[in-house]
Amino acid sequence: MSPTDGQSQIFAAGLLSGRAALVTGGGTGLGKATALELARCGANVTIVGRRAEVLEQAAAEIAELATGDLAGGVDWASGDIREREDAERFVRTVLERRGRLDLLVNNAGGQFFSPAEMIAAKGWRAVWRLNVEGMLNMSETAFELALQPAEAGTVVNVTLSPHHGMPGMAHSGAARATVEALTRELAQRWRQSGVAAMAVAAGTFDTEVLSKYPANVRAGAARSVPLQRLGSAAEHAWLIALLASPLGVRFNGSTITLDGARDNWFGPWPPPGLANESGEVPVEERR
Repeated sequence: MSPTDGQSQIFAAGLLSGRAALVTGGGTGLGKATALELARCGANVTIVGRRAEVLEQAAAEIAELATGDLAGGVDWASGDIREREDAERFVRTVLERRGRLDLLVNNAGGQFFSPAEMIAAKGWRAVWRLNVEGMLNMSETAFELALQPAEAGTVVNVTLSPHHGMPGMAHSGAARATVEALTRELAQRWRQSGVAAMAVAAGTFDTEVLSKYPANVRAGAARSVPLQRLGSAAEHAWLIALLASPLGVRFNGSTITLDGARDNWFGPWPPPGLANESGEVPVEERR
């Protein structure tokens, strides 16, 4: 099946028909890919972020690509998830337009490269507000205003892999670890309500967002993944759609890592000294 025919490449048409989804940071990168896949699966999607012109263009592109008979619609709203008032406005906007909210994808996030000792308090605060406070604003507001009375409402928090450390981005590693801990807390707090909360720890994906990082970081990104390639945005989107499906509730409280096994290794692969002269990892002959 071609990815341009308007339908999901792996999920049945109409998997999420009738459901309403809100994706933060949905104008670019993984958020945009997620919104497209959800729409292809039949969900009505609202993408939100701070840049209205980016969101408007993304919504138009998604609408053009999600054209299957059972595809859902897409719209957008601009604002700042770091502000509680904007978070509430986003949720109320979805309720006004769709009449319900079934899925919240907290995709918005960000960080910058810097040695830990050089990160000023202002920098730590900026990363914390976006990745942690923004997630809590959206999650708590969605639960209070929309998800609680719904059947099997779902919150997916997108964090980052690897879990064994993020050299050059200690502030982000700390914030993302907090998000994963809070996800478990929310899952426990909401366990009687029918609302599930889970996290997705994303590896390094081939998106336009990668272009902002230094050239040597971009060049070495795939070498640090045992799979030996960057992830595709579609692969990430497929996982989000799976979690939005009826199966998703079984992942309540979990963190699912999608990173080509990067969590299991940090550095070039194969490691220096392991590969033979041809560049391949030697295989021991078995008797």
